[in-house]
Amino acid sequence: MNYRHAFHAGNFADVLKHAVLALCFEHLKAKAKPFRYIDTHAGIGLYDLTSDEARRSPEFEDGVQRVIAADKPADVAAALKPLLDAVAACNEGEALTAYPGSPQVAAALMRPTDRIQLCELHPDDARTLDQRYAKDARVKVEARDGYKALKSILPPVEKRGLVLIDPPFEHRDEMAFMAEAAMTGLNRWPTGTFIFWRPLKDLWAQERFDVGLAEWLIAEKQIAPEKILRADLWVRDLESDGKLAGAGVMVVNPPYLLEDQLLALLPWLAEALRQGDGAGWRLDGGIAEDSLLVDEF
Repeated sequence: MNYRHAFHAGNFADVLKHAVLALCFEHLKAKAKPFRYIDTHAGIGLYDLTSDEARRSPEFEDGVQRVIAADKPADVAAALKPLLDAVAACNEGEALTAYPGSPQVAAALMRPTDRIQLCELHPDDARTLDQRYAKDARVKVEARDGYKALKSILPPVEKRGLVLIDPPFEHRDEMAFMAEAAMTGLNRWPTGTFIFWRPLKDLWAQERFDVGLAEWLIAEKQIAPEKILRADLWVRDLESDGKLAGAGVMVVNPPYLLEDQLLALLPWLAEALRQGDGAGWRLDGGIAEDSLLVDEF
């Protein structure tokens, strides 16, 4: 699987991932003390929805565009507000021509005293990032392997913040690489919030990562089960052929209210963004027998 962000910007997977990220930022901002955001696979930060890549398969039309247009109950609107504010900030008027990647969500929502550290190995993408945020004193861009960078940049001096690990899954062993990065990062910063994005494509590898991470955290790091949260969304049957049908995040040390917010948001997203039979969601601790919640349509 090769998940290059430019081809999928604003799709259902981005909506869930960035909604979670934005809610985490809002939680961290509740305290005056600065925090740091670290992105191991930053991409280019902002995506042009009129570009050839985006128009080739305009997945945003069945993602963020549907979300913006849909009627939302109050609890869903509140959960989506931080993300939709970041989307609005990079568009003029009502026309949807750009979608913020994770760095731009951070840039839109974080405060002047907070810090943003972006790692991107692809030379052209790193150059684009550096040019985009050259005048933003909060942002540091590093053209390096984000996995390897964790050894030297964690823990951050602020002692507060979060790490997003969101690789493009260009390598067949990406789940194994992400598992190694998870252990490295959490060994160095066990109190940080970590968000791991995973596609629901190779379900065996994804489940092995989820359960293995949860079991390791509980047994080796003595992290309580409630400090591990898995949130997944699929817009049609996961066994169906074709483009990605499902994706989600594992969150370690989630904010206090995140589970309740996702419990309101996920069923609404599954219905609003469904693309066929078998759409659904789950919210649990990553070990299926503990607290699996599933809904299908």
